[in-house]
Amino acid sequence: MLKFIKSIVLINQFEPSFVGLFTNPFFIARRGLMKSIKKLGAEVKGRTLDVGCGTKPYEKYFNCSEYIGLEIETTINRELKKADYFYDGKVFPFADSEFESVVTNQVLEHVFNPDDFLREINRVLKPGGKLLLTVPFVWDEHEQPYDYARYSSFGLKSLLEKQGFEIIKHYKSVNDFRVLVQLINAYLYKITHRIPILKQITTVTLCALVNFLGISVSYLLPKNNDLYLDNVVLVRKKN
Repeated sequence: MLKFIKSIVLINQFEPSFVGLFTNPFFIARRGLMKSIKKLGAEVKGRTLDVGCGTKPYEKYFNCSEYIGLEIETTINRELKKADYFYDGKVFPFADSEFESVVTNQVLEHVFNPDDFLREINRVLKPGGKLLLTVPFVWDEHEQPYDYARYSSFGLKSLLEKQGFEIIKHYKSVNDFRVLVQLINAYLYKITHRIPILKQITTVTLCALVNFLGISVSYLLPKNNDLYLDNVVLVRKKN
């Protein structure tokens, strides 16, 4: 029974269902990301590289013939991540134009050299190949000390075009009152996460209540396209 509960909690970390309201303090952000990725998933085709793949939570949403995970070489990543390859943080261990698609989710903010990082992605993509990239806009510092940047839609567009990409689609994930709701729950998580039992009680009770009330209110209020949680961008490598 305990194993089953743990598996449900794990699934709801990245693919939150109704259960996630009670188990995931980042329910709003993760559900927004999941929905956006599902919308664009069919665009990710052929041999695909996932840079910063983690546990490959979104693999099933893509139309890939081969799905390869890449992570920076660390002991923790080798133990906990589902990477197929590891690299030194500078050069990907692949030849030019090896992939039809590249995916990188919530990684760019942890990259101190974004131009070099995107240049490597461009290098391993075939001409006309597509990159699906997500990166936060409104969010707290996380995975310290490796949190280096936040990107507006304009800054991201400039950065991508400078490295040889053209924008196909750009979604602003969670662009309404739920931004504030998610930040409240992120705050509650941060002040309780060092005490596991307190974190669990807060998530199941207070965070769930904040979610219910906040999501309900968000239906009554207008969207604000200048304030949102995440950028979700699909781009193409220029020929």
